[in-house]
Amino acid sequence: MLIFQFLFLLFMLYVGSRKGGIGLGVVSGIGLVIEVFIFRMEPTSPPVTVMLIILAVVTCASILEAAGGLKYMLQVAEKILRKNPRHVTLLGPLVTYAMTFLLGTGHSVYSVMPIIGDVALKNRIRPERPMAAASVASQLAITASPLSAAVVFYLAQLSDINTTITLASILCVTIPATLLGTIILSLYSMRRGVELEDDPEYQRRMADPVMRKQIEETTATSLDEKLPASAKHAVILFLAGLVCIVLVAMMPELRTIGEKAMKMSVIIQMLMLAFGGLILLFTKTDVRKVPEGVVFKSGLVAAIAIFGIAWMSDTYFQHAMPVFQVTIKDMVTENPWTIAFAMFIVSVVVNSQAATARMMLPVALGLGLSPQLLIAIMPSVYGYFFIPNYPSDIATCNFDSTGTTRIGKYYFNHSFMMPGLIGVISACAIGYVLAQIFI
Repeated sequence: MLIFQFLFLLFMLYVGSRKGGIGLGVVSGIGLVIEVFIFRMEPTSPPVTVMLIILAVVTCASILEAAGGLKYMLQVAEKILRKNPRHVTLLGPLVTYAMTFLLGTGHSVYSVMPIIGDVALKNRIRPERPMAAASVASQLAITASPLSAAVVFYLAQLSDINTTITLASILCVTIPATLLGTIILSLYSMRRGVELEDDPEYQRRMADPVMRKQIEETTATSLDEKLPASAKHAVILFLAGLVCIVLVAMMPELRTIGEKAMKMSVIIQMLMLAFGGLILLFTKTDVRKVPEGVVFKSGLVAAIAIFGIAWMSDTYFQHAMPVFQVTIKDMVTENPWTIAFAMFIVSVVVNSQAATARMMLPVALGLGLSPQLLIAIMPSVYGYFFIPNYPSDIATCNFDSTGTTRIGKYYFNHSFMMPGLIGVISACAIGYVLAQIFI
């Protein structure tokens, strides 16, 4: 019966993923109702903490976007890329990694992807090389960002078990692990595929007069837009908020009220709301622009998706945990690293690092796995590049006018597969070594 119920869980996640966006959340709501009223499972609590973290971070980042801060960051990134065009395959992924690290969401990279493609095309570099790597890097950085819901959930769960685990100790593992993973996948990408002039799809498009004109006349740039001084001030305030979060995390005495220290999940919510308010007031941003931005819309969609996914999945795993502990514990005890495969597979289905962490971390802890191992393999919660249906991957294919970044004839032979596998595997391997030192 548990196997049948698990297959039902996967089916509902699949149906939701085919709809995409909030479809993941609301279709999971159908699954939750069936679990409770048909399968008679006891419902768990909804993932309120994760949702509030997402909403707080997205609110602050959305105000930053409305104030022009994201465009300022984009212009800085473009200047770096155009100053070093021959190294775009290495710098492009590092740029998208940095943007996700600072903002806590990978949805901020849509605006920079056309620029990466434009720089590559104008230098006769196969656009697939930097663009596919940059898309993967933007998601790999989620597990390195102190603002991401996945990192904060890890911290909340593991610090309750081991008080020596802090945000700083987690980031000491995940930042260098994912950063080195990004560099490794970028180095691989430098020679992937045939040269641009030899690509059959590119040749086909250049033979078509309409497509040829589109490719030759396409120019993506943000440098021709003059931004107000408030845009730079908004970035400074946002970075100040990020620094404050790290400082408070490193110094528990700052968050100790009376005899009890506040959880970092609460601190992040408070500081993100506060700095969002500071950006709004000091830059005199029109509050009506905030809900219109890409970050706000994508963040709200993510919160709804996690609401349904995590609640439905957590209800099943809590129901099945007694059996899991008996049947799986021996296997996991002998080969603890196999939990990384489980996290990866779940991520392929649910399309979210935070939702994967919310589903699988309690299961892993219930099986007796060590926090040290779980932090080491944290990059494995990013597996949704495997099936190329994630918005940033689809958008990257559309932004590449040459057609070199694509989903293959057999669906799984797409541009993101090898960079994704190389990035995740190398990050987990490096993380395993670093966890022995820092955790």
